[in-house]
Amino acid sequence: MPNETKLWKEFSRFVRLKAASPITGLAKCFTCPRIKHWTEGDAGHGIPRQHKMTKYNETNVKFQCKPCNGFQGGRREVFKTEIDRLHGPGTWDKLELASRQICKRSQGDIDLMTVFYKQEAARIQKEKGL
Repeated sequence: MPNETKLWKEFSRFVRLKAASPITGLAKCFTCPRIKHWTEGDAGHGIPRQHKMTKYNETNVKFQCKPCNGFQGGRREVFKTEIDRLHGPGTWDKLELASRQICKRSQGDIDLMTVFYKQEAARIQKEKGL
């Protein structure tokens, strides 16, 4: 299996920066009211990351505080409700269906995704002044 470590690093950075407020860099946890600096949170999955088809799906991955993402197992029921509220009813069901699909990424796919998310994270960071 191709190495995805760099891709995850860049994708996680992108997700966390996307959630951050300009100038301050503060972001609200997707599943609780905690507010943390974008560097102090996680890119948490609604559907666990072992499901390769939704591992890098931006709808499935949101900024979460470490207690919600780690100690509380991602707070999946809250995550599910918030996904449907934010992206429309039935979105969670579509993600669950997608997560059951087979996903095979070539090293070329992984490299392209890594470059894309690295560039997007840099663009967002610059735009937000972080």
